[in-house]
Amino acid sequence: MDYVLIPDKFKGSLSAQEVIDAISRGICKADPEAKLYSALVSDGGDGFIESIAHYGQYDRIVCDTCDPLGRKIQASYLYEEKTKSAYIEMAQTAGLVLLRESDRNPMCTSTYGTGLQIRHALDKGARHLFIGLGGSATNDAGIGIAAAMGYGFLDAEDRPLDPQGQNLSRIAGIQKPKEPTLYTDAAIYAINDVNNPLYGPKGAAHVYASQKGASDEDILLLDKGLRDLNSLLEKELGASHASVPGAGAAGGTAYGLMSFLGARFLGGTDFVLRVAGVNKILSEHSIDYIITGEGKIDEQTLSGKLIHGVLELGKSHKIPVIAVCGILDTEMDELIKGGLTSVIEVCDPSKPLHYNMENAATLVEQSVCNFFHVKLS
Repeated sequence: MDYVLIPDKFKGSLSAQEVIDAISRGICKADPEAKLYSALVSDGGDGFIESIAHYGQYDRIVCDTCDPLGRKIQASYLYEEKTKSAYIEMAQTAGLVLLRESDRNPMCTSTYGTGLQIRHALDKGARHLFIGLGGSATNDAGIGIAAAMGYGFLDAEDRPLDPQGQNLSRIAGIQKPKEPTLYTDAAIYAINDVNNPLYGPKGAAHVYASQKGASDEDILLLDKGLRDLNSLLEKELGASHASVPGAGAAGGTAYGLMSFLGARFLGGTDFVLRVAGVNKILSEHSIDYIITGEGKIDEQTLSGKLIHGVLELGKSHKIPVIAVCGILDTEMDELIKGGLTSVIEVCDPSKPLHYNMENAATLVEQSVCNFFHVKLS
């Protein structure tokens, strides 16, 4: 049988390539004649530029920037001189992985470091910028990026404000950049796979801020800040993008990119699948199964994550999709309705979490082997 493997990473345990390798070993044990194809794909979050780099020849550009708390770091992005294209991964400068758990607080974090990377790429000559969103430690609606691009944010007494989540409601005035042609001559794309609006019960703060260290009180303040900023931008810039599906991605960074820099949205999984040539594989070969997966499948899985994108791909080619996960934390009926054929949960419930994470590759291999041994017998 023929299989296409398109899993996400198992966060904190296995990279996407390691998941591919483990699934491959499991399938080959159960089906020695198997033909395997794979794609290293990211939905725009952690691993975005590694996915892109896997399928082309790019220069890796290292630049000075800062982390979500403004501490100096260096980070890289990809650049292709021929097409003047830059590929930037937000998680490298504004990512949750850059902070200790005790430092995580979206009231105080900023996307300024991502803005410095964008500016560096533009100064280098980039005219097409693809910015992968996801894995962020921020909820600043992209005002950090805007600040790096020359925007200023003032309080009611015309005093400058730091571009942080806690200051969103304090913004009373906006200073426009002195050199807007720096970015108006470029095409900027926000790459993400979530469909959340900017604010409200399904918005950036209510859905994601708690994962970034926000308290219940913080979430209410952040949500209010997002609403207040949108009201101000409607007056100051004529921007009204809060309800656009995906505006809430990465703590509202997608909204900020669209409002301040005129960015357009692209689905992350679809984008990388095109780069990887997956449609060509599916069209030219008789594929029996697409296998995807992630560390934890939960109620957010079908709301725009990589698995959702792979499901849409499977539907369009009428190929069944199977998901492999460490932990299944949602109702199977909902996943079946969403289009999944089966879910292979690999964790050993009799063992502690650290055991399952440390032995994830073996557990994936064994579980996949067992699943297909039964299915093909």
